[in-house]
Amino acid sequence: MKKLLLIGLLSSTFFGTWSQVVEKRTRINEEIVVGAERVHQYLHRLKNQTVGIVCNHTSYVKNTHLVDTLLSHGVKVKAIFAPEHGFRGEASAGAHIKDGIDPKSGLPITSLYGSNKKPTTEQLAGIDILIFDIQDVGARFYTYISTMHYCMEAAAENDVKMLVLDRPNPNGFYVDGPVLKPEFKSFVGMHPIPVVHGLTVGELAQMINGEGWLKGGVVCRLTVVPCKSYTHLDLYELPIAPSPNLPNMTSVYLYPSLCFFEGTQVSVGRGTERPFQVIGHPTNTLGSYTFTPQSIPGVSENPKHQGKECHGHSLEQFGGFYFTTVGRLYFDWIEGMYRDYPNKDKFFISKNFIDKLAGTDQLRQQLVSGESLELVRSEWQLEIEAYKKQRKQYLLYLDFE
Repeated sequence: MKKLLLIGLLSSTFFGTWSQVVEKRTRINEEIVVGAERVHQYLHRLKNQTVGIVCNHTSYVKNTHLVDTLLSHGVKVKAIFAPEHGFRGEASAGAHIKDGIDPKSGLPITSLYGSNKKPTTEQLAGIDILIFDIQDVGARFYTYISTMHYCMEAAAENDVKMLVLDRPNPNGFYVDGPVLKPEFKSFVGMHPIPVVHGLTVGELAQMINGEGWLKGGVVCRLTVVPCKSYTHLDLYELPIAPSPNLPNMTSVYLYPSLCFFEGTQVSVGRGTERPFQVIGHPTNTLGSYTFTPQSIPGVSENPKHQGKECHGHSLEQFGGFYFTTVGRLYFDWIEGMYRDYPNKDKFFISKNFIDKLAGTDQLRQQLVSGESLELVRSEWQLEIEAYKKQRKQYLLYLDFE
């Protein structure tokens, strides 16, 4: 049945249907104005204020970085705070980010990745307002939203205002996946939301505040500058790659489904030209695609199975259309890879890191038991439906439903 489905998806008839769907749903990027570009909607809030900016290489206002834009308007910027991958987005996933000085502006850069994930009272001293402007990809385990959470929390605790400049969610046209259980909370999953949550960072910030998810029930003095002309029906193409291992829209669409493999022996193509677009491992017998991960400075240093030929699948064609039309996570790959793996006791790595990514141990347990994950999906539905009702309270844009 699955083979027939895949054949149908790859047929020329389907490509014709997909083209019509994309034409109907895609908005020309120039029509959408991101929050950072709506300068006159927030510049007055920064007058006579000392500002800190949580930003990275995606924080652009047209062709100029947000930091340079604000400085050109005379805004008193005191500090830059950088998330995972650093201020310029040149560090590989999980790499230690160091503090430093931005050579262009001369401003100090404080890392919010590693041992210091939350701005300290000392780091916020003298700052009146903290701006958050980072392009997210809409998956719960993408750590930029965890950085936002900690910034909101620190701002609330230190009586600092918070301004979120919103950007479209490229995976914001659907909601799917298990809702995180509290016992699996970590930096790759801090909120009781599904894997694909269907919120922009601005909407999620409102939800974090509204649901009382900040430590001690503190409430952040939050203002969100929304995007103009964006809706959750739109297929928004990111103008800048959000991180080194998500180089194109195919990888962005595949990421929520493939990231589970990060907790297994299966490579997702880190250390190749196609990260999050291919899957495989040295002993795999399924598929005809081969790749050999290599260390790439600033992108993938010491990747899984470095220097070993991996056998598996290229998912580039599939990832280009499945998620934008079906709107759900795809689990056939991880089921197939697990069934084929020769030593199943070794399939999961890093003390069941997959449980933190999934936000539950149910997905791993069902893989081990051999029960279809499509059946498990039905067990998530009540939680997903409850979440969707909760989510609607915080939407800033027309929904996909």
